[in-house]
Amino acid sequence: MKSDTHPDYHVIDVKMTDGTIVKMKSTWGKEGDTLALDIDPSVHPAWTGGNSRLLDAGGRVSKFKKKYEGLGF
Repeated sequence: MKSDTHPDYHVIDVKMTDGTIVKMKSTWGKEGDTLALDIDPSVHPAWTGGNSRLLDAGGRVSKFKKKYEGLGF
């Protein structure tokens, strides 16, 4: 097996959207670099439960509901 085929795995600081900093191991950047996130588990709907409203663009949602209204939706 070849030596030196894997990237350097080191500790970096990850800055969350609320300003908190978490230390994580990563291959990104160099030892001690800071990675600032735009989206993290504290703000992304996949982790927060998706409390945002579904926007009805052009009546698509109402058209879907009307088409399948007899199926128990």
